[in-house]
Amino acid sequence: MAGAGDVVLVTGASSGIGRACAVAFLDAGYRTVLTGRRAERLAETAALSPAGRENALCIACDVTDPVAVDDLFGGIADRFGRLDVVFNNAGTNVKGATVGDTSFEEWRRVLSVNLDGAFLIARAAFIAMRDQDPQGGRIINNGSISAHVPRPGSAPYTASKHAITGLTRSLSLDGRGCNIACGQIDIGNAASDMTEAMQQGVPQADGSLRAEPVMDVANVANAVLHMASLPLDANVQFMTVMATAMPYIGRG
Repeated sequence: MAGAGDVVLVTGASSGIGRACAVAFLDAGYRTVLTGRRAERLAETAALSPAGRENALCIACDVTDPVAVDDLFGGIADRFGRLDVVFNNAGTNVKGATVGDTSFEEWRRVLSVNLDGAFLIARAAFIAMRDQDPQGGRIINNGSISAHVPRPGSAPYTASKHAITGLTRSLSLDGRGCNIACGQIDIGNAASDMTEAMQQGVPQADGSLRAEPVMDVANVANAVLHMASLPLDANVQFMTVMATAMPYIGRG
């Protein structure tokens, strides 16, 4: 079983889902690398766990920058010498709009973080896990309910999350020869900065505007921790965790 003492990287660790998961890993005894764009927010996250002072390594990184990602993984190698788990979580979104009202700049902003960034982190993790001794590790990609069905006016985000599913499947195949497992967690309505508007009302497929239930982000952290804790000969390939009453089953 993976667990205490293993080295985990959490991207997007400065807030929301990433913050909750980073704290959960620290509390469970993992040596935890926290990354995001703002160093001060990463330090705030690490301070939320009693283990943060001893077991947290905070490295600011723009996941869309290949050089910055290489520097991040160099820092992990220098401090810990290996990497066992990655939660590939960093993501962003833009204001909802139909395809016709979505600019190319908005499209690229979302795809740059959600897909390019996820690829760069996964590629660097794959190399590290392939080349270390003992070989192997686990990559957990943050998908979304939108990896299955879209919300109205969400083309950039939905396209990026469908692509994450393809990346997860490809990583799973490529990793078999070097003991690298890859799975994906698809999350629906975890309470965070990105879901605050849901309690005021969000557009539905039938054209209505309705409030949606949310769930405690701790449920996501527990699920990711479970995925990470499995031995490498077992894998949660895809998991969906969501607010029970959210309009997902039957959406559209």
